[in-house]
Amino acid sequence: MSDAPTPGGGLGDGLGDGLGDGGGPPARRHEKYERLVAACRSIAPVPTAVVHPCDATSLGGAVDAAKEGFITPILVGPAARIRAVAEAEGIDIAPYEIVDAPHSHAAAAVAVGLVREGRAGLLMKGSLHTDELLHAVARREGGLRTERRISHVFIMDVPTYPKPLFITDAAVNIAPTLEDKRDIIQNAIDLARALGIALPKVAILSAVETINPKIPSTVEAGALCKMADRGQITGGLLDGPLALDNAISPEAVRIKGIQSPVAGQADILVVPDLEAGNMLAKNLTFLANADAAGVVLGARVPIVLTSRADSVMTRMASSAVAALYAHRTRIAEPVKG
Repeated sequence: MSDAPTPGGGLGDGLGDGLGDGGGPPARRHEKYERLVAACRSIAPVPTAVVHPCDATSLGGAVDAAKEGFITPILVGPAARIRAVAEAEGIDIAPYEIVDAPHSHAAAAVAVGLVREGRAGLLMKGSLHTDELLHAVARREGGLRTERRISHVFIMDVPTYPKPLFITDAAVNIAPTLEDKRDIIQNAIDLARALGIALPKVAILSAVETINPKIPSTVEAGALCKMADRGQITGGLLDGPLALDNAISPEAVRIKGIQSPVAGQADILVVPDLEAGNMLAKNLTFLANADAAGVVLGARVPIVLTSRADSVMTRMASSAVAALYAHRTRIAEPVKG
């Protein structure tokens, strides 16, 4: 890892109380997320445009992240509705600026404007549809586009895996082209490096570990690895195609005799398309008791996408990841693109 502690470096010590999932049986510890949250305590809060926080979950999540010191919220949306939700839920928003916008579409446009003006270094989704927010971000005129393809990364805390597992793209790009996948991989590598992984191991997934012209994702995997050899993808160690077991299981790698510095120990899993990624992430969440923090990259600033179903720890981890990425890309060499 570069300028941050490595996974396993004891960053969870001293984590504040109240980040568990609530009632029921004792929650498992989230050591990987706790390290991310703890690392975030060493940086200044990032000014964050919270877009249309007009329900208890989105408004409360933004305020919780502010209380932890990750962000300084700028609440963008119908001021009367935001204040009504705060009053009804007992959420103290007195310390935070409210920028009035009449509806969700306007709130997205205003929030993007705050980023363009330099007043916000992050965007956080509130109670509007993801497409509304990303439409404002992706506008060619007045948006936050870069030369990079916008993509989503899940940062998963899987109890049976020894380190955070990045999965991309399972939320934005439905059927990415080879060129799209180059950007998707580069975005994920940049995120992993910003979080302290010096040389992320990237597994490009398919159904098998050999190139088969009848399976297009294996051909693309081979091409992407050659693109990395030629410097078109930088900062990571790529291998593929790899089946899922070969990417994450040292025992499967041993049995199959695969010689690879990535196989069995991947940091990043690159899926063939959104359907595969969505099923993989939900499989881990619902069958392996994993948590899935998420962030959108490739725009001028990272974008926090949360769900009403997210646990408190997952929300904190999403905010921490985005804040750390925003902070470290400001003080390091700017992300190319």
